[in-house]
Amino acid sequence: MALASAAVQVIQVRRTGKGCLSYIVGSAAHAAVIDPSVSPDVYRELASRHGWSIRYVLETHVHADHLSRARELARQTGATLLLPPQQRVTFAFTALGDGERVSVGHATLTAAHTPGHTNESTSFVLNEDAVFTGDTLFTNGVGRPDLHADPDAARQRARALFASLARLRTLPAHTVVLPAHASEPIAFDGRAVAADMSEIATWLSGWLVSEAAFVERLISHLPPTPPNFVRIVDLNEAGDFPTGDPTDLEASANRCAVR
Repeated sequence: MALASAAVQVIQVRRTGKGCLSYIVGSAAHAAVIDPSVSPDVYRELASRHGWSIRYVLETHVHADHLSRARELARQTGATLLLPPQQRVTFAFTALGDGERVSVGHATLTAAHTPGHTNESTSFVLNEDAVFTGDTLFTNGVGRPDLHADPDAARQRARALFASLARLRTLPAHTVVLPAHASEPIAFDGRAVAADMSEIATWLSGWLVSEAAFVERLISHLPPTPPNFVRIVDLNEAGDFPTGDPTDLEASANRCAVR
């Protein structure tokens, strides 16, 4: 994927059936993996092919629609596991709080706390060229605030999401938005699922007219909850990966986007 800096390369890894999108950021023989959702072997092979050593594995939030591969990938590679500060997971990790940075060769990833989809949700800004938005902002929708939340908590998260989206909208117009999901089936066309902030701001401005209108629109357009999300969240919080084939547990669309 072409960015403004030729010294940094981003590879988008697609999990087509689930619509999951994960990323490898590579520069100067080092790499970071963001939101890994497929076998660790995939990221290790891609990194090896480019001559990169995986130094960091990052998660934007605790996922509810798929099993995280982050902990296992970090274990296999010896990479540092970076998560947003929170009290949800019960395994060891290094917290990367708002404004904190990590360097990967010529790449700098800066954490920006963008709560709403979950309380800990964090985006990672890459050299002001791109932003990995997790499930906070998609190319044509926004994150849902209601998973693992009662109605009052969902509204509170929706208000937080309004502020987070307003924050992201202030990024430069050329910033490439790279979400953790596609909100519709992914075509086999080899084109990255991405959009410049200038494109997104065109429709996002209609969502952000006022906080009250945003909350009502968001809450009234929630899609059905993903099946098995409670079990998946429990496993991701524990850092456990079930034995055998997880296909049935992870089956169906992700349903994390509101459009």
